Amino acid sequence: MEFSKPLVKGKFIRRYKRFFTDVKIKNEIVTAHCPNTGSMKGLLDEGNEVYLLPNNDPKKKLKYGLEIIKTRKNLVGINTHKANRITQHALENNLIKELKNSSHIKPEVFFNKKTRFDFLIEKKNQKIFVEVKNVTLFRSKKIAEFPDAVTERGSKHLITLIDAIKKGYKCYLLFLVQIQNMEKFKIAKDIDTEYYNNYLIAKKAGVNFLAYRCDIDTKKIFIDKKLKIIDD
Repeated sequence: MEFSKPLVKGKFIRRYKRFFTDVKIKNEIVTAHCPNTGSMKGLLDEGNEVYLLPNNDPKKKLKYGLEIIKTRKNLVGINTHKANRITQHALENNLIKELKNSSHIKPEVFFNKKTRFDFLIEKKNQKIFVEVKNVTLFRSKKIAEFPDAVTERGSKHLITLIDAIKKGYKCYLLFLVQIQNMEKFKIAKDIDTEYYNNYLIAKKAGVNFLAYRCDIDTKKIFIDKKLKIIDD
């Protein structure tokens, strides 16, 4: 995924009301849209280097959107809305080894009346659901983690993936690590024990879990490396 325009560098000041961030660009303070409603744990330190996507849409009140935060020497892609675009690019270009050579890729497909998954793909006549979780948390130098807050929705997706397996689908959950330099991934069980327990149940039931790291710079973000998932 390439950014539609060159990103603008600034310094993070604060986030408020979830959707708004104040950023200093040179000598001016601007309010930018924050496309991430999660906790963004570990990312919101004042003075962090950030990168904004400008827009000239007269219908939009805010002229910038927050895309990348640099913290502890790593760039982190925080736009959760871009996660599916990055994943679709990877599926179409065979960047995910386990899902290479898929014949059909359909985004946002309902499994039942209450739940839709991010992708339905077909591979060798097998229908496969793929759910994507954007990962922005790291507390150790090389280990990415999910979730960064309690996620009832995430647990619901795990349970529904088990349901899909019972109905004949193959299921994958992809942890999309939008953090530079990570080498491993794990579930943050101290943050959400219920999610960790449901992860173990889903794994035993046959849900396939993958973690892939992104290559990130101010021009583009794309999947580049599979990470080992550790269950400690």
